[in-house]
This record gives sequence, C-alpha cells and structure tokens, in this order.
Amino acid sequence: MEKPAPSDYPVHNLIRRRWSPRAFSDRPVSEFDLNTMLEAARWAPSCSNEQPWKYYYALKGSDGFEKLLSCLSEGNKAWCKDAAGLLVSATRKTFEKNGKANDWAEHDAGMANLNLFLQGTELGIFCHPMAGFDKEAVIRTLSLDDDITPVCMIAFGYAGKADDLPPPYDERELLPRTRKPVSGFAQKI
Repeated sequence: MEKPAPSDYPVHNLIRRRWSPRAFSDRPVSEFDLNTMLEAARWAPSCSNEQPWKYYYALKGSDGFEKLLSCLSEGNKAWCKDAAGLLVSATRKTFEKNGKANDWAEHDAGMANLNLFLQGTELGIFCHPMAGFDKEAVIRTLSLDDDITPVCMIAFGYAGKADDLPPPYDERELLPRTRKPVSGFAQKI
C-alpha cells in the first residue's frame, strides 16, 4: 500500500511516495537491494567529507534481528517484528582526521538516512525510523566503543496491510498524511 503525500507545491514524486509504514509484508528484502540502499547512504554529503555514519543491520529470521528487536520499546516491538529487517543508524562522535568532536555527525547521519530511505522507496522498500529504543541496550548488544553513538533504529521492508497490525497501529496506518505548511516553518527575513 502506498500513500503519496499531498503537496502544496510540486515536489518530486519519490519524495511524495516516501512514508514510514508500520505494516510490513512477509516479502524478504534481498542483500543486493539493501546494499543498494546503503550505497545511496554512502553518497550523502557530510562535513569535511567525514561520512561519520555507521549502519548495523539484521534481516528477519536471524539471531541479529531478534537481538535488535529486543532493544526496541514495547510499542515498536509490536509491529517491527514483521519488518524484513532492522537497522541501527549510528555516528562516530569525533573526526577521524584529528580526533576533535564532530558536532555535525548526527546531521550528516540524517542526510545519509534520507538517501537510504529515498533509494528504498525507489525499490518499493519502505523505512520507518524510530527513537523508541534503549540506547544502552544497543551499545551493549553491538559492543560499541565510546566514540560510536546510536542515533535511531530503522525498520524496513515492503509495505503490508493495515489489517495485519494490532490496535492502535491498524487505525494509525490509515490516517491521512499531514505536515505543517511551508509557512509553518520557513520565515523570510
């Protein structure tokens, strides 16, 4: 099921088609398609070309998937269990070139995430980013060192049917997509 976003101005259809479903089908995502999405993330812009993002992923049916699933909040576990895979998007906190703090790392990871999401959308694969996870559990599960910090977790897969979701997610899946108007966040000076 696709839900193209209504727009007040003409934007690329790929942007209108990108959304974050909770309902996922049981169709698996191939390693090739996932690597294609990660390749898109690779080409995101970053401060001083540091590319501070890191991705840790697991496909459904693997021990890694169950480990990442266990790091999610209870609400997210309820629907993420059906995703084709889970990703942890993380950043390196310091610049590789000089060891100084990289205050733009999370911004850069966000840009890489969006490239990944848009490439996935082009392939018919949808991504749902989440803040509802236990950061410390992810750090322990992945044995991350002090320079790596998880930013978000991402469920991905092919869109499924809202009817397959437990309440209240089934109803939320069918709600119209909305956003603030441009005037709600942009101000001419």
